[in-house]
Amino acid sequence: MNEMQLQKLVEEISRQAFGMDFKHRAVFNHRLQTTGGRYRLDSHEIEVNPKMLAYGHDVLAGIIKHELCHYHLHLAGLGYRHKDRDFQRLLKKVGGSRYAPPAPKDYRYCYRCTNCQQLYYRKRRVNLDKYACSKCYGRLELIKQKN
Repeated sequence: MNEMQLQKLVEEISRQAFGMDFKHRAVFNHRLQTTGGRYRLDSHEIEVNPKMLAYGHDVLAGIIKHELCHYHLHLAGLGYRHKDRDFQRLLKKVGGSRYAPPAPKDYRYCYRCTNCQQLYYRKRRVNLDKYACSKCYGRLELIKQKN
């Protein structure tokens, strides 16, 4: 999915679930790590974590509905924060997600101990001459590498 498709999806969900138009930008933000999305108060943009695409359309739609609740309530001058009653009611009404699932980890290397078969997932390459298994001190071997 590219940003144009995301923009159309947000506009469509806004019309269907809220009955109002979304008149600002929706973009992917690759720097988001622990959250599914973010509504920016200053520019009224909605930012979505692209890692959430791995969970499918339903989870993505729930995250977009959550951010659209912030958007529409803020523009209407009502309580747009998580603790506000207006936000909680609207989120429940439209069926948005309260919490985003944890972002899937992106590991490039998988190592296995030759003795106890313990697996180690790492983003960076490990010097196999220097490091050993933390359980049995056995030798490690590279079993999978993503390009």
